[in-house]
Amino acid sequence: MVESDPGQADPLMRALRRHGHRAAGAVTGTAALRVYGQADLILLDLDLPDLDGLEVCRSIRRVDDIPVIAVTSRGSELDRVLGLRAGADDYLVKPYGLQELMARMEAVMRRFRPRAPLQGGPGGSGGRVTACGGLRIDTERRRATLGGRLLDLTPKEFDLLHLLATHRGGVVPRKLLMQEVWAGSWSRRTLDTHVCSLRNKLGSGDWILTVRGVGFQIGPR
Repeated sequence: MVESDPGQADPLMRALRRHGHRAAGAVTGTAALRVYGQADLILLDLDLPDLDGLEVCRSIRRVDDIPVIAVTSRGSELDRVLGLRAGADDYLVKPYGLQELMARMEAVMRRFRPRAPLQGGPGGSGGRVTACGGLRIDTERRRATLGGRLLDLTPKEFDLLHLLATHRGGVVPRKLLMQEVWAGSWSRRTLDTHVCSLRNKLGSGDWILTVRGVGFQIGPR
């Protein structure tokens, strides 16, 4: 949640957590641009102390397709049009009710839920659990563990890791990864950022190898 007023941000984040969401806040546009890649959805106030929220939205949209809901007191038709044209997926005018916000969040996330990654493939199990060394990926529960330790993955990180693991022994081209995980919305930076995050969470760059000019593959285990 990108909101400079703690009196509005803190109660809403507590409410979101009560409804099962993990919520974190940023009070400036600059801070939001540094950390947005860790989120699955952004609630973006347009009136920020350093940058205009529309410019923050445009900057994110140039490199990422992460869902953004503009949450603002700007309520004219022109403001709504500008927000949507800047890349917001929905536009909610303050004051609003929690139930309406939750419904809009659910609707946006339904539209952006990635298609299920390919099953089977070279080295894949084709079942509900894909195993690779100490890595186990449970597609039914959407959980991944490494050496018995649960990995804290975002939905797109999970789908990316699963797709790579089901093609163990083969190289998965960048284009295929973007088609399957991001429904074809091409951004080299988006893919590279998620691969870097996965390597950090796996604890080693050897888990995901870069094949220059082609794509990525799971390292030998």
